[in-house]
Amino acid sequence: MKPSPQKVYDNLSLLEQVDKVSSARYREMAQELLADHEVSLQWREAIAERLNQANRQLGMQTAGDNDSY
Repeated sequence: MKPSPQKVYDNLSLLEQVDKVSSARYREMAQELLADHEVSLQWREAIAERLNQANRQLGMQTAGDNDSY
């Protein structure tokens, strides 16, 4: 069963608070939802904006000694 747009949207606000695996899964769920044309344009735009913000935030983080590229 696919998650609701509200759940995907809410999960994207938790990316900084969950482990890396959960964060990656939440991002994947968002990408899948963005490709689903049964989801309203309003939801897809809101999720795309939140995902874009999260990706920018991730891009600004400095890699640590144990991080791979």
